Amino acid sequence: MNGKILVAALLAACTLAGCGSPKPKGPRIDVTIGQQLIELKEAHDAGALSDKEYERQKKALIDSVQ
Repeated sequence: MNGKILVAALLAACTLAGCGSPKPKGPRIDVTIGQQLIELKEAHDAGALSDKEYERQKKALIDSVQ
């Protein structure tokens, strides 16, 4: 009888363990489009991006919110 109760408890525990939502992996980082545009401009000003690449990435960011 105790064996059946143990098996039932284990099955219930295993079933309930799968009901929770997955935990987030790593910290959540919320960066606004405005902040991304500022950082993109800083990278361009520092010479890390060409004019063409800067304009392409800027357009992609702006288009992502429209």
